[in-house]
Parts: sequence; C-alpha cells; structure tokens
Amino acid sequence: RGDRVVIYMPMIPEAAYAMLACARIGAIHSIVFAGFSPDALANRINDCGAKLVITADTAPRGGRRTPLKANTDAALLHCSDKVRCLVVKHTGDQITWIDGRDVDVKYLMEHASPDCPPRPMNAEDPLFILYTSGSTGKPKGVVHSSGGYLAYAALTHKYVFDYHDGDVFWCTADVGWVTGHSYIVYGPLANGATTVMFEGVPSYPDAGRFWAVCEKHKVNQFYTAPTALRSLMGQGNEWVEKYDLSSLKLLGTVGEPINPEAWNWYNEVVGKGKCPIVDTWWQTETGGHLLTPLPGAIPTKPGSATKPFFGVQPVLLDATTGEELHETATEGVLCIKDSWPGQMRTVWGDHERFQETYFQQYKGYYFSGDGCRRDEDGYYWITGRVDDVINVSGHRMGTAEVESALVAHAKVAEAAVVGMPHELKGQGIYAYVTLMNGVEPTDELRAELEKWVRTEIGPIAKPDFIQWAPGLPKTRSGKIMRRILRKIAENDTGSLGDTSTLAEPAVVDELISNSLYNRG
Repeated sequence: RGDRVVIYMPMIPEAAYAMLACARIGAIHSIVFAGFSPDALANRINDCGAKLVITADTAPRGGRRTPLKANTDAALLHCSDKVRCLVVKHTGDQITWIDGRDVDVKYLMEHASPDCPPRPMNAEDPLFILYTSGSTGKPKGVVHSSGGYLAYAALTHKYVFDYHDGDVFWCTADVGWVTGHSYIVYGPLANGATTVMFEGVPSYPDAGRFWAVCEKHKVNQFYTAPTALRSLMGQGNEWVEKYDLSSLKLLGTVGEPINPEAWNWYNEVVGKGKCPIVDTWWQTETGGHLLTPLPGAIPTKPGSATKPFFGVQPVLLDATTGEELHETATEGVLCIKDSWPGQMRTVWGDHERFQETYFQQYKGYYFSGDGCRRDEDGYYWITGRVDDVINVSGHRMGTAEVESALVAHAKVAEAAVVGMPHELKGQGIYAYVTLMNGVEPTDELRAELEKWVRTEIGPIAKPDFIQWAPGLPKTRSGKIMRRILRKIAENDTGSLGDTSTLAEPAVVDELISNSLYNRG
C-alpha cells in the first residue's frame, strides 16, 4: 500500500489491468505515455520513487514499433538498481532480458493465486500520479485521490455522455493522458460500461480507421480531439460515408476548443445531424469535466463548452486586478471559485509548487491558466491559454479566434497562431498553416489568406507572417505544443525545452528551416 508503480505500456488491455491491479492493492500508479523517451521515463520513475515498472516488448503504432523494453532498459540505467521490471510480451519482438530484475507477466499470471482481496483505502489516499508538463520547469506529478476522483469520473461519464446500461463507449485517447484515465478506464468501468481501447492512429492504415471501429463495435458514444477531427476532415467525407455509423447516439470533443467549422463537419458528416455534441472543457488537474453541455438539456453553440457541470462555480476575473467580472457578457481569466470532488490534491513531493501554480496568482480561486469569454446567454467560450493572448498595438487578440478564421477557409486544414516580436506593434501575428490535401502553397494563397482573416475579423487580426506547415508539433495525445511554435516565431530556437512528448520530432526541424528567419 502506497508504493508507486510506473506503467509504460501500449494501448492494450494489460495497461488497464495494471491500473486496476494497483488500485486493488493500494499501490499508486503513474502511467508514462508510451511515446516518451528513456530520459522522460527515468525522470518520472525517480521523481515518484517507483519500485516497479510495468512495460511491454514493443508498441505498434502507425506501421512502426516503439521499443518500450529497450527504452525502459535505458531509463533504468539512471534509476535505483532496486527497481524491478514486469514485461508483457505483446508483439513477440526480440528484447534484452536481465535476470533478477525482469519478470515475465505471463509467468506470474500462471503461478499467481486467484485470491486477492481489495485493500480498504481512505477517500483521500492517492489513487494515481500523472505527470503533466508545464511550459517551463520539470513536469508536475498531479496527484488524484481515491474517493473524490473516482466519484467525479463516474458522475461526469454518466451524465455528460448520457450513458445507459448496454451502451458501447469509445474515448479515442491514450491511457497515458488524463482523458484515458477518466474516460477509458475509471469513469466507464465504475458505471459498468463497455469501453473500447484503441491501439493505433486515426490515419493508419487509412483515414477510415476511426469509422471502421465505430461500425465494427457499434459504438454509441464517441469522444475524440478536435485536432483528429480537423485532420480527418481534410481527408474528405468519403472516408466517413463508407461506414455504417447508425449506432452513434452522441459525439464529444476534448483537449482544446473546437472551431465551428470542425464542429459543423462533425455534426453533419459524422453525426448526420442526429447526435448531440458535447464540447468538454477540463484539465489534467480537474480530474473530469468542468464546463460541458448536458445532452438534451443544454442547447449547444458550435465552439462553446456551454455551461458548468453540477456544482462547478466558474468565474471570470480581470487579468490585472483579479476582480470578478460580474456582467454576463464579458471576457477574462477563467478561474473556479470553489472545490469539486475530482480536483487534484497536490503536486507529488512539492505541495508548495501546487499552491504557487494554481492558487497564488488569484487568491481564493483555482487558476486554470485559460482565457475565456462569456456571452449574453451565459455560455463560456475558451479563448486559449492566457499566454496565447497576443497584444497587437495594445489590442488583446486571442489566438483561437485567428485560428478559427484561418480554418474557415476552404483550403486550410489546420492552423496555429502565436505572437512574434514586431518593431512597431510590440507583437505581431505569426500563423502556421497546414493546407488541405492536394492544395499547393503559393505566395498568392498566402495573400489570399491574409485578406481572408482581415475580412473575417478585422485589419488588426491580419497575420504578419504565414508559414506553410506540412505538420505541427503535437504531443502523442494530439495537443499542439505551442511553446515550441512561440520559440520558432521569436527566433529563439536554442532553448526549445523538453521535446520528448512530441509524436513527430522531425516536424520541429522542418518548421525551423522554413521559418521567417531562415527564408532565402
């Protein structure tokens, strides 16, 4: 009880078994996403003081294989020699074996007793640690509790997704992220749901992969990230229309604000206009949804996370004074006024950092780090991280608004906007644009997009530079790593920080070589 166990696994049932086994005996699990490097793995093993690592031989992903056991071997060179390693032989690939340290899970299962009484736990005992990267500093070990977290994951899963007995629920996330913890494992299983675990990527072997899984398993609720939807939208509707999606009853999005164009495509092409869409806002630190529509109860607006979940008290604060903004239609920093069951309890081993990060900036409030607009109907619209607000000639410009305008253009598949130094304006607007398949990047198109944004939002929002980006630096969970984009836009590429979480590290080099500062 209380021992820490690091899980470094592919998206296979054994990953969930390991989580649940830890919970049963009172061990604290810490999942490290299978795409992380040996250094990142070692840092997490050492930070939480793990006694055991559970891994697999290799992890297939998109036609390639990640050498998990080899990565673990490399990581453990920098850890205590007392750390043991359990290995799941998933693919059968050849691996190095260290006698006395490595143990075959299959062997243990064959010799284990079926009798394993659950260990009684207090509600506030830690259930798991999940590391989340800040823009600076070492990753934070977010600690969630046994009672409050589990209750909140179950409650939000039941009501946000309108779960009923017999439904098949699919969250496309990885268990290496909080979305996978809450809405693949703990929330659905606490409600007795059938939950789908997906080992793969949405575009392999082709762009119909998600929809083929929905058809095969007759998925009822489908929960994914806007970045995946934008990517699939760019591949064309025919990939969706090939499959029978009549089982779908509800669609959801998570991870970032969904732009109205992607929302409408999701609604009309995937849901055929018959499925409510729940656009959910929450964070690793919150354990579950904080802002979300309830299907059938709250009318939706494309791009809005709508209203707070039961008992959640969001407030908008003036970023400078910290005063609450009481008028209905306003914009400010999104904070939470009171606690909720799924709230993180501390940063592992550093409670002072927990207090400084979340409660010092605005005394008496949980600081989300996000900017938000509330409209005249009381609906909340996430405008992006507070540090994603660009100050152009004294005007505050939310990056999400400019990105949404760019993506509304028929030739644009995805866009990311950051600030750049500007002699006259203080900050200018630097846009990274990924075009639809088959669209050629030209100077004429660049000028067309600049004019488009000027028309959509106004002259103040016109990008100062548009860089063509065949790919964007994303984590394995699909989030765009804006810190890297900001560094490139500021020509500060010597201090990019930790890039171990990137799905495609080579994308960064390509963006640097084609940046404003490296043009011929």
